[in-house]
Amino acid sequence: MKKKKRAPGINSRNKGASAERELAIFLRERGYPEAIRGQQHAGGKDSPDVRAPGLTEQFHIECKRVEAGNLYNWLAQAQRDGVGRIPLVVHRRNKKEWVAILTFDDFLSLMLVRSP
Repeated sequence: MKKKKRAPGINSRNKGASAERELAIFLRERGYPEAIRGQQHAGGKDSPDVRAPGLTEQFHIECKRVEAGNLYNWLAQAQRDGVGRIPLVVHRRNKKEWVAILTFDDFLSLMLVRSP
């Protein structure tokens, strides 16, 4: 008996939504009490994956929860979708911590702003 094939993208879409909820919880636990999934509230394809007042005014967050992928493609997506904000990819593999990915130029700009 053949197994039914699922429509492509449904599992990855559910996994993406789950990752966005997980990241929103992570942010709430670390001082961003209003962090929420972005697309469920904004609806546009260029809306950030996660919204967190005090953070997402400056950054466009692209959330990735996969074992492998192309960080340059992810960063390009964040750059394309987050016009006017610093593109930030937040990624986590299974059993690993969240990491932040941004261009080194953006990182240095942030460091200059924080310097006394």
